[in-house]
Amino acid sequence: MNSGLRGCDVSSEPHDPGGDDGGGRASGPRHRTFRRIPRRRLLAGLATAALVPTNALALRFFNPCLDAVLPERLASHEIVTRALDGLDPAKVIDAHVHLLGAGGGPNGAWIGEQMRRPINLLQYARYRFFLNASCVPSGTDASRAYLDRLLACHRATLPGSRLMLLAFDQVHDTGGRARPETSAFYVPDAYARAVVARHPDELEWAASVHPYRTDAVDALDAAVAGGALAVKWLPNAMGIDPASPRCDAFYEALARHRIPLLTHGGRERAVAGVGDDALGNPLKLRRALDHGVRVIIAHCASFGPGVDLDVGPHGPQVPNIDLFARLMDEPRYEHILMGDISALMQSNRTAGALGKVLERTDWHDRLLNGSDYPLPGVTALFDLDDMAQHGFLPKDAVPVLEDIQDHNPLMFDFVLKRTVSRNGAHFGPQVFETARHLAPRPGQNPPTAD
Repeated sequence: MNSGLRGCDVSSEPHDPGGDDGGGRASGPRHRTFRRIPRRRLLAGLATAALVPTNALALRFFNPCLDAVLPERLASHEIVTRALDGLDPAKVIDAHVHLLGAGGGPNGAWIGEQMRRPINLLQYARYRFFLNASCVPSGTDASRAYLDRLLACHRATLPGSRLMLLAFDQVHDTGGRARPETSAFYVPDAYARAVVARHPDELEWAASVHPYRTDAVDALDAAVAGGALAVKWLPNAMGIDPASPRCDAFYEALARHRIPLLTHGGRERAVAGVGDDALGNPLKLRRALDHGVRVIIAHCASFGPGVDLDVGPHGPQVPNIDLFARLMDEPRYEHILMGDISALMQSNRTAGALGKVLERTDWHDRLLNGSDYPLPGVTALFDLDDMAQHGFLPKDAVPVLEDIQDHNPLMFDFVLKRTVSRNGAHFGPQVFETARHLAPRPGQNPPTAD
């Protein structure tokens, strides 16, 4: 299957922000206004309504992709200097960074048909948004352009820190056979490992191994030997039931290696794949936890409802964030269950989840920051005015943060998370100094449960 970008117009046109000023921007800070959007862009924007909340559709859609290095007026702004204060970059790992492999090259990665073909309007629109968010222009080597922009943003954010790149396995059926036709995209472990090998001082990697694979345990052993710090799952899209006995052998191997399972929790709207949101129910992760697996629930399961499986398979619908809280509050999981705060700043999560996570300061030592890059570059996912109205941000921070986002989505995500607060609670350095939660490199001693 040809899974490259050829024959498909996926131009993100990063230097054409919609006709307002030909791609330029005033040198001084200003609050952004709604821009005039060409018709095909407007259609793409409307088509992505399943990803972007309705109340965010009045916001600016497209990332103008300015220089990742902030101009001095932003770099020296107190909101930025305050965000950087008190952090040891050597201890900081952004634990949730997606790696793009667009196909047509030797890395073995590809984007599935469902995202590349305009006939699949919603998925294609999302793909275009992701390309624009990561500043991948048309007619380039998309894999290389994506990585170049990511590294530029990283180097201009917190030098000395690291990013953990996520591999992403294909859908596999219950017989262990790969199903590329239902897979949204594929980033093999070998590609993630090779990228990190070229940038060992800046990057780490997480493997992705579908537990139904007949070689799943062998693949995990190889990944750990190759320096993987974690294993990444997105059950909703990959067709993984974390509560299935099919996972038991894999869980036993994960517990033996003591590297964490970073797995999506809650509803999923960015990646379709199999598209079964029931598989994102955080309570399904009890099986992994009861095997002694160290589990990081991505996004703190902060989106959508799930069945209360503790009542039974037909139990009531409960907000997934509350199911996550139930697991976090069980003493037996205290040393093995964590959450990552990626995506919590998006407007479909802030109202119902951000305040809860901020105010549970007793959880903060068990939270890991992750950017979920490239999503911080999808500008329509964020409603900073609404966050200010609900008391998460000072109003005068909004235009500064928006200007930072136009330059560097990684810096934007970092500064935003360091700035939000509720009732005096905020995300302190321990949420960002995540290296202590991730497995050591081969040859080092493994972390202890306490």
